[in-house]
Amino acid sequence: MATITLQGNAINTNGELPAVGSDAPDFHLVDTELNDRYLADYAGKKKLLNIVPSLDTGVCATSTKHFNEILSSRDDVAVLIISADLPFASGRFCIEEKLSHVTSLSMMRSRNFAKDYGVLITDGPLAGVTARAVVILDESNKVIYNELVPEIAQEPDYDSAMKALS
Repeated sequence: MATITLQGNAINTNGELPAVGSDAPDFHLVDTELNDRYLADYAGKKKLLNIVPSLDTGVCATSTKHFNEILSSRDDVAVLIISADLPFASGRFCIEEKLSHVTSLSMMRSRNFAKDYGVLITDGPLAGVTARAVVILDESNKVIYNELVPEIAQEPDYDSAMKALS
């Protein structure tokens, strides 16, 4: 279990992020076309998992737009935005914001991703959605970077994430 804060108030997750050097857990998520997606679908690429509670919040939207912008020239990186949002809502967000370099994935069919990655919030007003985190995987799905953002209302450390991808 990890403790983070929501506007200064302590809340907890169900576990810890996968450790740097470990194999990333597989996942089953849903894309904006309602297709099932698995980790193997992104084989051969580095993967940046921008894990957010909901794209309907300012910080989640900002981080998604920022990763879209700073990684727009990187064809070797799959930028995956993972949230509890329904695929319809996240798809609409990406279209409205003209985000073409991110793939939005939903936990609509299962919360196992959040549990397996240790980011499921277990108490407080956001119980049932994810904490804010960034996990970066290499081409063979080894974890090369992880960050559990300590305050949900705070953006991730973009510079450290980009260094891990270089």
